[in-house]
Amino acid sequence: MKTTKKAVVSGFAMIGAAVLLAGCGAAPESNGASGGAGSGASDYLPCMVSDAGGFDDKSFNQLGKEGVDAAAAELGSQTPIEVESQAETDYASNLQSLVDQGCNTIVTVGFLLAPAALESATANPDLEYVSIDDTVDSDFDGQTDAPNIKPIIFDTAQAAYLAGYLAAGTSKTGVVGTFGGLNIPTVSIFMDGFAQGVEKYNTDNGASVRVVGWDRAAQDGSFTGGFEANDTARQTAQAIIDQNVDVLLPVGGPIYQSAAVAVRDAGREIALVGVDADVFETDPTVGDLLLTSILKGIDVGTKDAIVAAGNGSFDAAPFVGTLENEGVGIADYHDWSDRVPAELTSKIEDLKAQIIDGSITVDSYLAG
Repeated sequence: MKTTKKAVVSGFAMIGAAVLLAGCGAAPESNGASGGAGSGASDYLPCMVSDAGGFDDKSFNQLGKEGVDAAAAELGSQTPIEVESQAETDYASNLQSLVDQGCNTIVTVGFLLAPAALESATANPDLEYVSIDDTVDSDFDGQTDAPNIKPIIFDTAQAAYLAGYLAAGTSKTGVVGTFGGLNIPTVSIFMDGFAQGVEKYNTDNGASVRVVGWDRAAQDGSFTGGFEANDTARQTAQAIIDQNVDVLLPVGGPIYQSAAVAVRDAGREIALVGVDADVFETDPTVGDLLLTSILKGIDVGTKDAIVAAGNGSFDAAPFVGTLENEGVGIADYHDWSDRVPAELTSKIEDLKAQIIDGSITVDSYLAG
């Protein structure tokens, strides 16, 4: 995994600037261009394959599904066919089943689905594909490997930077932590941005807040080996909490649920930071634990791509979500609002403005 991951990151570093040039314009419009049944969109069939996290992950699979469903409703198209994958071995067969059912556009979710998506797209050049969270650039030449695939990707390091600064500023123990599902770029980008935000807080305030679970120099850290909410994820969270952590960022869909169990078992105040969606809204059962969430506009980006495709205007140019185009961001502090000092909130807004205007550069494989 480490060798593969290094090769992947190397390739992504090559594509960053080229992709950003294509994708850093305005964020996808949430209302899109409505074709409706009268435009012929009623014959259009959008489809989707989840990764192993499933559509009820309260995270990126769920957001992608919401985007597809909203687009179908706006278009007046056929009801989307949406297939859940239980394991990586399901990806190819699930994609083929959608091809066989006459899908016009197929949305795939996640880095791990990219090889199967490429194989399917290459075999079916007349179909359209939307890849959430991966550029599908297996040869690392800076271009998506098939002209009928549109990548929707997110420079979440920018938003994670803000969350890291916030975490450091609210920590009472001086130790914050993070862990992920797999050490792949779309996971580690959160962890690395988070650590950079903590470093900035330390520099600004002469502090020494420590990050447990991610080593920026080694580009490695604590990982569960998958994206399931299971006892391995709980134990991984527990091992980090045991190091006096009082703010914890789990990155990997449902694994936050296992982290929440470990937090409650700890019997002391520990804040969670969610990812992808505003987890306070998608999963109220953990709302009291959430300091904030690092957001991706997956639902909006997916809806925009499907609406365009349904209206006959499929565009394969990558969309890259940033703070500037509001493709990424951080959620409201909700129940933790009264525990975040006003001056810290103001500082977070200042940092956001500086990232947008280029005064601050957050390192990531997507940074231009």
